[in-house]
Amino acid sequence: LSLYSSPACETKYVEDPQTQLEEGVSHLRHVMEPYTAWCQQMLRLTSEAGASLSSALCSDFFSEGFEFLQTPPAGFYPRLGVIGFAGIVGLFLARSSKIKKLVYPAGLMGIGASMYYPQQAVAIAKVAGTQLYDWSLQGYIAIESLWKDN
Repeated sequence: LSLYSSPACETKYVEDPQTQLEEGVSHLRHVMEPYTAWCQQMLRLTSEAGASLSSALCSDFFSEGFEFLQTPPAGFYPRLGVIGFAGIVGLFLARSSKIKKLVYPAGLMGIGASMYYPQQAVAIAKVAGTQLYDWSLQGYIAIESLWKDN
């Protein structure tokens, strides 16, 4: 064997066939291409026309947030710490399941926030309750109509 030459390798590139998912995504991208081009054009036009307006709005938003964090209400940071710690405890308790990792931290943070902000929690619960009732009623009507059709 020579040290300065290597044997010729017979390699050939073979492309993997596309799966149904890849073909579906490709078809969807081709179908949506005119709409995405239109959206990009609209974004370009609005960014050129409203650059000064958006920068003014963003600067107001961030300056208000910065001002709030510079002079927070009394007890804001301890409350924020307790609510954040409740979320971390929820993540620790939900080690086994992905659904638990979503439910436990959100639930514990919600409970912590409702202890510190009860009026806002009641308002959110009222809205969520009416939305849940509406969704359950719509589901019941849909199932009832399917049952009657059969």
